[in-house]
Amino acid sequence: MSRLSQRFGFLRAVDLLIVLFTILLSIIVLVFGGGREGSTTIVFVNLMACCSFLALAYAAMKTESRILRAIHDWYPVIVIFLVFKEVHEIIHLLGSQDWDTLFITIDRVIFRTDPTVWFGRFATPIVTEILQIAYASYYFIMLAVGVELFMRNDRHGFAFVLFTIVYGFFLSYLGYIAFPGVGPRFTLHSFNSLSAELPGIVLTDPIRYALNAGESIPSDGVNAYLLAQRDAFPSGHTQMTLISLYLAFHYHLKSKWILTLFGTLLIIGTVYLRYHYVIDLLGGALFMVLTVWSGPKLFEWWERREGKA
Repeated sequence: MSRLSQRFGFLRAVDLLIVLFTILLSIIVLVFGGGREGSTTIVFVNLMACCSFLALAYAAMKTESRILRAIHDWYPVIVIFLVFKEVHEIIHLLGSQDWDTLFITIDRVIFRTDPTVWFGRFATPIVTEILQIAYASYYFIMLAVGVELFMRNDRHGFAFVLFTIVYGFFLSYLGYIAFPGVGPRFTLHSFNSLSAELPGIVLTDPIRYALNAGESIPSDGVNAYLLAQRDAFPSGHTQMTLISLYLAFHYHLKSKWILTLFGTLLIIGTVYLRYHYVIDLLGGALFMVLTVWSGPKLFEWWERREGKA
C-alpha cells in the first residue's frame, strides 16, 4: 500500500474512486457483455477517461493555475452525469430484464394498493407544480452543500462531501445495473398521458421535458419505454437527498433548513409524480445508510495514507 501511495499520491480520494469505478464498469462489461456490439467501445472510452482523470489530477497538483485547480475541484459533477449515461448503455448492452413487476408486487403487498394511484386522489395543478419544482431541485440541493463548504474555504469538508456524493451516486448506479426498472409512469400509468392526468401550471411541463431529455427519453415520447433510463431502484433522488441533508446538518450549514424543506417535498414528489415505487424509496434510504456508514471509512483511509487526515 505504501507503493500505491507513492505512485498515486497526487490523487484525492474522489479521484481514486472515479478511476476505480470506471475500471469496475469496464470489468462488468467484459465479464457479462464481452463480445457484444459496443462493449469494446465502452472499455476503450473508459480507458481514455481514466488516463484523462489521472492527467488532470497530476496537473492540478503541479500547476499554479487557478482555472485548472477549479476544473479539478468540480469535474466530478460532470463525471456523475456521464457515468449515469454510460450505465444506461451498459444495462442495454447486458440485455437485463426489468424488475418492475417485482417492485409493483412488493408495493401492493405492503400497501394493498399502488401508491402512485392512491396519490392521484390528492392531485391538483398547484400541488403538482410545487412538487415538480421540488423534484427538479435535486441537483441544486447537492450543489448547495458543496458550494457552501467551498465558500467557507473548508477544503477537508469539501473534499469529504465531494467524495461522499460521488460514492453515493456510484453505489446507486450499481443498483440500477443489478435491478433495472423504469418506474410506475411507464408500467402503471400511460407515460404519454402524464401531462393530461397530472397537469401543472407553468413550469411543470418544461421541467418534465428537460428531465426526460436527461433520461434519454425523446421529446415526442415515441419508444419512451424502450429508451428510458433504468434508474428506478434504488431511488437516487431519495438516497442523494438524504445524504445531502445528512451532510448539511453534519457541517451545520446555514442552508440546512431550506434544503430540508425542498428535500422533503422532493421525496414526496418521487411517488406523487409517478417516478418511483415506494420500495424504490426504501431502497434509496438503505443505500443512503450504506453510503454514510462506509464512505467516511474509505475516505479517511485514503487521507491517512496520504498524510492529509
